[in-house]
Amino acid sequence: MKVAYYSPLPPSRSGIADYSALLLPALRERIEVVVAEPGKRAPAADVALYHVGNDPDAHGWIVDALRRRPGVVVLHEFVLHHLISGITLGRGDARGYFDAMERELGVIGRLIALGVADNLLPLLWETQPERFPLAGVVLDLAQGLIVHSRYVETRVREAGYGGPVWRIAHPAWPQVHVEPAAVSGEPLVGCFGYLNVNKRIPQVLEAFALLLRRRPQAKLALVGAAGERFDLGRRLERLGLDDSAILREDYVAEERLWSLMAACDVLVNLRSPTMGETSGAVIRGLGLGKAMLVSDVGWFAELPDGVALKIPLDEYEVPTIAGALELAADHAAELGDAARDYVRREHDLGSTADGYVAALEEAAGGALVADAVLLRIAEAAAEVGIDDPVELAREARRAGIV
Repeated sequence: MKVAYYSPLPPSRSGIADYSALLLPALRERIEVVVAEPGKRAPAADVALYHVGNDPDAHGWIVDALRRRPGVVVLHEFVLHHLISGITLGRGDARGYFDAMERELGVIGRLIALGVADNLLPLLWETQPERFPLAGVVLDLAQGLIVHSRYVETRVREAGYGGPVWRIAHPAWPQVHVEPAAVSGEPLVGCFGYLNVNKRIPQVLEAFALLLRRRPQAKLALVGAAGERFDLGRRLERLGLDDSAILREDYVAEERLWSLMAACDVLVNLRSPTMGETSGAVIRGLGLGKAMLVSDVGWFAELPDGVALKIPLDEYEVPTIAGALELAADHAAELGDAARDYVRREHDLGSTADGYVAALEEAAGGALVADAVLLRIAEAAAEVGIDDPVELAREARRAGIV
C-alpha cells in the first residue's frame, strides 16, 4: 500500500506540522508514504490522507487537493469556519461561502453569510465560529475520517456523516530527558501556545494575581504569540503583573519550548469555546510528567480525573483556577507521575501509527474493491454492447456482478 500524505510540515509553525513531523517516521516504518507538496502534481498512491485543521494558510491547498481526489481526512478540529471562509471569501469566492453557510443552516445561513460578505454583520470566524462550524464542506469529500476524541466523533455523526470513522489517539513525543531552562518560580506556572481570549488568558492572569497574594515567589511563563486583538501588555499592567512575576517569550524554537516546559511546576491549558481540537501542548506537558490544568470541555474533559485538574466554565472560574494552581503545585509529583503513566499507556506513538495503518488499509481495500467492481462491469458491458448507464447497472445485477 502506498499513501499520499497531505499535511503542513516544518518550518511551518502549525501545530499539525509538528504532529506530522512526529508521525511520519513511524508511518514510514510500516507503509510506503509519499509526501505531497503544494503546487506540485499529486503523487500516485493507493489512498490519500489529508490532515485538515482550521488555518487556511496551512490547509487551504490540502482542501483543494481533497476536492480533486477524495480520501481519508484527519479532522484535527471540528470547527473549520476560519478555514472555509479563507478558501472562499478570502479568494473572492463569495458564493462558495454562501453555499457552505446554507448547507449548515439552510436559507437562514445563506442570508447570514450575505450580511457578513456585505459588512453588515461581524466576521463570524472571529466572533462565534463554534456556532457555525462549516465542517460539512470537508465531511462531504471524506471517504473516511480519523479523529482523536469521542467529542469530535460524536459531532461528526450529529452532523450527518455516515462514512467510516476511526478514533485514534493523538501520538505523544518520545519520553527523553530534557534539561530544564534556568527559570525560577515557587511555583513556576506555564502557558504555552497562541495566547488569546479562547485560551482563557484573561482568567488565567486574574487567577495568577490571586495566587501571588498567597505565593509571592510565584512566576508565570507566557510563551507564544499573542492574538492581534489581544492587548496582553495592557492586561498585565492593569493587574500589576510586571517582569518580576511574568516571563514573556514569543514563538520559540523546539528545544527552547521543551526546556521551558520542563522547568515548570504546573502547566495551564484552558479553552472555551473548544473548536474540537486535541492539544499537542497538553500531551507534551503530560508526557513530561507535569501537573496540568485544563477546561472541562471537549477532548480535555475526556482526560482521567487523576491526570489533570479540570476547571468548570462558570462564574467561579477565576477563584477555581487560583485554588487549582495552588493545589497542583502542592501535589505536582503525584499528578506528574499519573500524567506520565497515562501518556505512556494511551498515547504511544507506535500504537497510533498502527491505528493509522489499519485505517488506511481498510480505506484502500474498499477503494480497490470498488475499482475492481467498476472494471468488471465495464468488461461485461463491452461484451454485450451496452452504453446506457442505467441499462448497464441492470445488466450487471442480472449477471451477479453487483
